[in-house]
Amino acid sequence: MSDDPTHVREFFGARAAHWDSRFPDDGPAYAAAVAELGLCPGDAVLDAGCGTGRALPPLREAVGPGGTVIGADLTPEMLAEAAKAGRARAGALVLADVARLPLRDGGLDAVFGAGLVSHLADPGRDLRELARVTRPGGLLALFHPIGRSALAARHGRQLTDGDLRAEHNLRPLLAGSGWQLTAYTDEDDRYLALAARRPE
Repeated sequence: MSDDPTHVREFFGARAAHWDSRFPDDGPAYAAAVAELGLCPGDAVLDAGCGTGRALPPLREAVGPGGTVIGADLTPEMLAEAAKAGRARAGALVLADVARLPLRDGGLDAVFGAGLVSHLADPGRDLRELARVTRPGGLLALFHPIGRSALAARHGRQLTDGDLRAEHNLRPLLAGSGWQLTAYTDEDDRYLALAARRPE
């Protein structure tokens, strides 16, 4: 289900203060997903829709002190919680919508997005914007600490064929947005889709 930016801001803004305490055990899952990106020291990486910045420390560890880590989110309250948790030391926090990133073309080696796809107002357009700021061959990781079935059960919902995160929907969506799906995992304890930025 995609959402308009105002709705997303209101939803996450109201929950920001208690977000990390609701999911206190997700840290290792974030670190494992970041490891799948294969980042190198000195790389530049964006955490798109970074929320409270839980991916920022493992991203910083992966790229080292000479790398660039940016956390972008459109919810000021989430960024405030990230700063309060000390995660601004791991990366620059930027108030921005992934639909209009204040970044140059092809400047990133990778993009990490936790729980991102279902909150994009226009998934095709927004994934194209992520492709714009990523170099050819750069990677995109779409992650969630639990799989689609477990997440649906948590929310008391049934999985539907229209779920954007389902492989049969995600693969063509990515292909039409400048990406090629290279790996797909949807298990109870992890969801991770990896894609490579296609050459122009």
